[in-house]
Amino acid sequence: MGTTKRRSPLTDWTVLVPVVALVALVFSWGRDLPGFAVVLVALCLAGAVLAAVHHAEVVAHRVGEPFGSLILAVAVTVIEVALIVTLMADGGDKSASLARDTVFAAVMITCNGIVGVSLLVGALRNRVAVFNPEGSGAALATVATLATLSLVLPTFTTSKPGPEFSTAQLTFAAVASLALYGLFIAVQTVRHRDYFLPVDTGRGADQRGDRQDDQQGDRQSDQQGRGDHAVPPTDRAALLSLGLLLVALVAVVGDAKAVSPTIETAVAKAGLPQAVVGVIIALLVLLPETLAAVRAARRDRVQTSLNLAYGSAIASIGLTIPAIALASIWLSGPLLLGLGAVHMVLLALTVVVSALTLAPGRATLLQGGVHIVVLAAYLFLAVSP
Repeated sequence: MGTTKRRSPLTDWTVLVPVVALVALVFSWGRDLPGFAVVLVALCLAGAVLAAVHHAEVVAHRVGEPFGSLILAVAVTVIEVALIVTLMADGGDKSASLARDTVFAAVMITCNGIVGVSLLVGALRNRVAVFNPEGSGAALATVATLATLSLVLPTFTTSKPGPEFSTAQLTFAAVASLALYGLFIAVQTVRHRDYFLPVDTGRGADQRGDRQDDQQGDRQSDQQGRGDHAVPPTDRAALLSLGLLLVALVAVVGDAKAVSPTIETAVAKAGLPQAVVGVIIALLVLLPETLAAVRAARRDRVQTSLNLAYGSAIASIGLTIPAIALASIWLSGPLLLGLGAVHMVLLALTVVVSALTLAPGRATLLQGGVHIVVLAAYLFLAVSP
């Protein structure tokens, strides 16, 4: 009998596509692209998204949960921040609300879109999607606090006219965002790591909280964090995937910026609000997390999907607001952060629905459908305010 060769986690297309997408970014950067070039860049963008998901899963398999979800969420958000700052620097006054629109779109897409689809997939597979309410509830509380401090309060403060923070208020929001983000990461990865690990559905939801002691929890962390029973990739393969993940994410965001003038022109010609640009950018940038979350849900790892969703929302606010506050030193023009009345209602609805969804630690098709409807309402009102 012949020996079974160990399959490498890297395949040819996952290595070539990020490099090709990066080359496309280099040749398209700062140029007015004709129609066929926009199509080519868009194809490279789609390929880079799929490659990013693959490499994120390789890294996650090596380091275990919740570190794998954290790596993808932080990597995407850091590059998303760079994209926002770059577009704001190029756009002038018309991009004053771009950071707000993109961050709020990211919150709605993650907390309703990614969560909703993941719950639907998990419930379709097992009738009930099971997860840890302790970790997911803590993540939701962090998202709600960050969103309120950074996106709601500017509408009501009086130090400056309009939905803006004063310099002192913006500084406080930036420091508070960083502090909350750092505290959440410490809880997720160190102190209460077991709250963010996938639930063994075979044990039943009622046994979810039966953690005997810290030693047993550590053993569960090691076993569950490794994911499936497949052999983890080698350190070399994981490092190569990490490098290619960063290349793919740079290509995703850079190619999104390359096609953004076409998007802005199409939005303007269609007579749509400028906020739609932020929605489209968020949809493009969050594609890797969305695909990774759906694939995790198909493998009965709904908690991993929720880690990706809420982790991305927390990172989007917790890293973007401090970066924008720092960039405002040299960026000219106003920085509009406060949400309007319609968006505040949608944010409040999202928080209430999410709290009710997460409290039991299990969800059905109904909860997933409710989140999808909330996202659909947001997208419809973004196009037709």
